[in-house]
Amino acid sequence: MNYRHAFHAGNFADCVKHALLVWLVRALQRKDKPAFFLDTHAGRGRYDLESAEARRTGEWRDGIARLRAAPDPVLGDYLGVVEQLGLYPGSPLLIRALMRAGDRLACCEWHAEEAAALKRLFAGDPAVAVHRRDGWEALGALLPPPERRGLTLIDPPFEAEDEFERLADGLRRAHRRFATGVLAAWYPIKSRARTRPFHALLRESGFAEALVVEFCLRPPLDPARLNGSGLIVVNPPFGFAAAAPALLAALHTRLATEAGGFYALVPLAEAFVG
Repeated sequence: MNYRHAFHAGNFADCVKHALLVWLVRALQRKDKPAFFLDTHAGRGRYDLESAEARRTGEWRDGIARLRAAPDPVLGDYLGVVEQLGLYPGSPLLIRALMRAGDRLACCEWHAEEAAALKRLFAGDPAVAVHRRDGWEALGALLPPPERRGLTLIDPPFEAEDEFERLADGLRRAHRRFATGVLAAWYPIKSRARTRPFHALLRESGFAEALVVEFCLRPPLDPARLNGSGLIVVNPPFGFAAAAPALLAALHTRLATEAGGFYALVPLAEAFVG
């Protein structure tokens, strides 16, 4: 998968991921204690949906444009932050917009041009550290945080053939370093031939109690298409399993227009083993 996020910003997968991310960040802020946020594959932080890349694919028209055209109150928190920030905010900018005094964010991006844009975006912001470094390496270097409370978002570009295996290994290492932290790991869904072994790896690694959130526009049968996306949530905050289905239902109503589209939230131990 040859990937530059500017081609895909604001698409259905971004909308699902970011709506859930906003909920997770809010949940961590129920307590007064400061929280630490780590975004391992942060990108450039903000995307122009009128750019040549975005116009070339037009994916945002079937994503954030649909949500804006028919807003649902259930998605109001997420959509409100998007409107407040302008353009289309990536995950680091969404997190920063929600942070309180005392919270910290560390963003990692390996690609030089994207990292430079991210540094410009957060220049002079003492609450945000931008690292041009390998996000996988950062899991060992930046965890655990002094705050001992936080969320790590692992959202790799899936450019490499072994990215699912690297994601499973990254989750294992992050959990060893920061066992009480919330981990949220994004992955694409093309066919079950790739996701079933990934789920099996995670179950073997002791993550059976983690939650799997999946959202598909169509049945995951064509390995050449992005049919959906998933999010593994380790140590989900209280209330996530109860709140997420309403978010997913609102997203499904507006984004999944093809027959066979679905969403699901299940414990990893029960996830799509058939």
